[in-house]
Amino acid sequence: MKIFAVGMNYLEHNKELHGSLFKPEKPVIFTKADSVVLKDHKPFFIPDHMGRIDYETEIVVRISKLGKNISERFAHRYYDAVTVGIDFTARELQKKLRSEGKPWDLCKGFDGSAALGEWVSLDKFRDIQTLHFHLDINGNTVQEGCTSDMLYRVDQLIAYISQYFTLKTGDILYTGTPAGVGPVHIDDHLEGYIEDRKVLEFNCK
Repeated sequence: MKIFAVGMNYLEHNKELHGSLFKPEKPVIFTKADSVVLKDHKPFFIPDHMGRIDYETEIVVRISKLGKNISERFAHRYYDAVTVGIDFTARELQKKLRSEGKPWDLCKGFDGSAALGEWVSLDKFRDIQTLHFHLDINGNTVQEGCTSDMLYRVDQLIAYISQYFTLKTGDILYTGTPAGVGPVHIDDHLEGYIEDRKVLEFNCK
């Protein structure tokens, strides 16, 4: 299983991190090892040596068939389910790595850094590009977004990634986070929703 993730795919999130509204010339893609996956309501153990750890709530797509060099107009045939995920980020480490021109692997790819909710079949929704999603922490909504605000749509992302990687059944794609990211703390209770459907729930320890 390969895990792909997209950076800077929402304008307002780009502004909150970088101080300006901008669209990257091409999708910003990075990968994660399979040891990052956190699912089945298992707790997230906050690393005590990595500084501030931020939640980044995202719509996640499941690849359902083998594909390479996929045309954008056919990309919808290559995924069959969605959920909500959290791309945990060691924010202070990320800033340091950025300033030094180094890759993001350490701040994005540590064990447990990709929380994954329960999959929901795409046929439950009218359009993947009109999905509202949000994250609650301790009963309060802290982040919300809509896939209509993506700078690069899901089909565009799949077509782009498939130029470089062969997509296989079971691969997953984190599609980027909207504005509203923030830190998690010990004893926080996180719940992720697509529309009014709760698909993600776990505790921080």
